[in-house]
Amino acid sequence: MTHRIAIASDHAAIELKTVLVEWLASQGHNVDDLGPHSSDSVDYPDYGYKLAEHIAEGEAVFGVALCGSGIGISMAVNRHRACRCALVSDNLSARLSREHNDANVIAMGARLIGVETAKDCLAAFLETPFGGGRHQHRVDKLTHPQSAKEHA
Repeated sequence: MTHRIAIASDHAAIELKTVLVEWLASQGHNVDDLGPHSSDSVDYPDYGYKLAEHIAEGEAVFGVALCGSGIGISMAVNRHRACRCALVSDNLSARLSREHNDANVIAMGARLIGVETAKDCLAAFLETPFGGGRHQHRVDKLTHPQSAKEHA
C-alpha cells in the first residue's frame, strides 16, 4: 500500500532525510520533503512544527521527523494535538508505535541510527495497522487530554 508521507529534519539529519526520501519514492510512496534542503544550521522546532501542520491539515497521512537524536523534533511534533509522534530506534518500537498507539509520525535520530535500521523502522511503521480495540480509548485520550483528566 502506498501513502502520502511528509518528511522533515534539521541540519544534523539532512543526509538521512535525503536517503529516506529516495527510498520512500522507490517504494511507490508520494513524499513531501518539507526541508531543509541544505546543511546550513536550522532549528528543529521550526521543521517539527511545519511537519505537524502538514499532518494536521491532511496534506499527508504519515510523517517522518528527523534530527540528531530524534528527541527535539519529536517534542516539537507532539506539541500539535493532531500528531502522535513516536521516537523509535528499532523495528519493534516502530511496529508497536502503530499497533498500540496509532502513531502517525515516526521520529528517529540520525546520529543514533544507521540507514538500514532507519529503513527497517520506517517499513515496519508503514506496514503495521493500528490494533484498535483495547488501545482505542487510550489513543482517544492522547487526542483529547481533557477526557484523561476526567478519568484520573
